[in-house]
Amino acid sequence: MGKSKTKYICQQCGYESPKWFGMCPGCSQWNTMEEEFVDNSKSFKRSPTVKGGTAPQPIKEVKTGDYIRYDTQIQELNRVLGGGLVKGSLTLISGEPGIGKSTLILQAAGAIANKYGKTLYVSGEESEEQIKMRAERLKTLEENLYIVSETNINRIEKFIENMEPVFVIIDSVQTLYKEEIVSAPGSVSQVKESVNNLMRIGKSSNIPIFLVAHVTKQGELAGPRVLEHMVDTVLHFEGERTQEFRILRALKNRFGTTSEIGVFEMSMDGLIEITNPSGIFLETLNPEAEGSIVVGTVEGTRPLLVEIQALVTSTTSGFPRRTAVGVDTNRLNLIIAVLEKKVGLPLSFQDIYVNVVGGLKLEGTSADLGIAMAIYSSVRGIKIPSGQMVAIGEVSLTGEIRPVTHIEKLVKEAEKMGFKNCIIPNRNKAKLDGINSNVIGVTGLKDALDIIIS
Repeated sequence: MGKSKTKYICQQCGYESPKWFGMCPGCSQWNTMEEEFVDNSKSFKRSPTVKGGTAPQPIKEVKTGDYIRYDTQIQELNRVLGGGLVKGSLTLISGEPGIGKSTLILQAAGAIANKYGKTLYVSGEESEEQIKMRAERLKTLEENLYIVSETNINRIEKFIENMEPVFVIIDSVQTLYKEEIVSAPGSVSQVKESVNNLMRIGKSSNIPIFLVAHVTKQGELAGPRVLEHMVDTVLHFEGERTQEFRILRALKNRFGTTSEIGVFEMSMDGLIEITNPSGIFLETLNPEAEGSIVVGTVEGTRPLLVEIQALVTSTTSGFPRRTAVGVDTNRLNLIIAVLEKKVGLPLSFQDIYVNVVGGLKLEGTSADLGIAMAIYSSVRGIKIPSGQMVAIGEVSLTGEIRPVTHIEKLVKEAEKMGFKNCIIPNRNKAKLDGINSNVIGVTGLKDALDIIIS
């Protein structure tokens, strides 16, 4: 009979070694090598491949068509998924504890069970009673919604074969284990083999499967990186637990774009869709305040207006602090350098804090001009009529205001929200037609700052 041996596997990249290393040779991460047992006494069979394989054929003869999708009845979730839940797809959703992952998928499960048929919710962390209590609060008690508390992947597979559900949810993937593998649940071997089993079930039976995953303290997906490669879609649920707004992003999507976002509000009755995010993010806007201005950004096909606040104070000791919430810190440092060099604003001995109201994380460069104007306003003590003005534009190292994309959408959104003035790059203004708003084109950063001074 064979003996049980040990090997060390990196929990980040899956690198295997017969001996322990402080730093993984594969991904250069420290203290990620963990010991796992390899039991040679049993004949271990890996999961079979997906059924229905075909012979190679010329690419021109391959038939194409639209994917069959389920309507989750949650339009913000449908938007991020690319139009709905694709049959046979494997979707991974991650987020910090308490952010609302289980709430979102339970609402989707109830809607699909009501419209399409049997839905199976498998929980490895909560009992059936706990799930029912949440379902009662969310009003998702459906006849076709089945729940079970189980972590054994072999038993879960039997449940799916006997029930033949139209939708399966696994909460969470780190709790699954396979009896033939000696290592603990959550290890690289267990996660890889469990997800491989689920992928085979979903693809062969044409069942969409939702997997819930934990995140690390750094906010990254816990477990081996191979997990992200195995699934079809990776969603991330983000937001501040102390605030009610939640943002759903697609980090990977084989059936749609990764640029769309879904906006939700957490309430006692579950997650509520936000169809007008600009109005929500500007709900607490102070019409006239120092260091506050409204900027425009585009997430996917959706234009958003959000408030940016800046606070500049004298440094009391040590090096000046540069703190940014919702804004890239490197981008903030670049804008500060341009303000010092091109505008002559003394910031070398000033602490600078920049915050995006509502917990949204801004992507791209369209908010550069607004950040610069907010910092200038805080330093000079100038009140900006933020209830009337929107700033859109990229700040270059030469102090020039460069054009941004989707400017027409952003200007129309500002007009719809009732803003009187919209400061944009001069080269963008030349391409706008039929806009009734008072659009002001600027060439350099000094031109934009002169507007709030006057």
